[in-house]
Amino acid sequence: MDIKIRLVNIEDYDGIFELWNSTEQSRRAMNPVDDTREGIAKYLKRNPNTCFLAYIDNDGDGDNKIVGVILTGHDGRRGIVHHLCVHPDYRRHGIAHILVQNAEDALQEEGITKIFGLVFKDNDPANAFWEEQGYTLRTNLNYRNKSLNKDVPQGE
Repeated sequence: MDIKIRLVNIEDYDGIFELWNSTEQSRRAMNPVDDTREGIAKYLKRNPNTCFLAYIDNDGDGDNKIVGVILTGHDGRRGIVHHLCVHPDYRRHGIAHILVQNAEDALQEEGITKIFGLVFKDNDPANAFWEEQGYTLRTNLNYRNKSLNKDVPQGE
């Protein structure tokens, strides 16, 4: 399997949206405003060098199958992993690790020294993956959330 990695662009949106819908945990993490084409376009405009796509070009004609994506960004101080998803049929091949490494390298090039991400507590495979990548669990703080748009769920 020849996996290729490149930066995400907005033309990838339909394939990324399809990928996100291939897994329950990714569907659960999406919201109806920020994960629309317009929301992702805004995110990519702000973070053009830190979001990566994993794909397979099976026949060389440019018709690529998207098998993984990571959206990472920063506020100038801290990096954040907003979405990491690998298609269930392509897991356990190191794709997520490669995407994370590319994102970490890109953030480091932009002067970011610390990264965080959010993982659902009950997503055991994802929590194990992030632990393997060297991300430690912070138990000394609470994540607080406030929706500024009635269409974006507040969360549990």
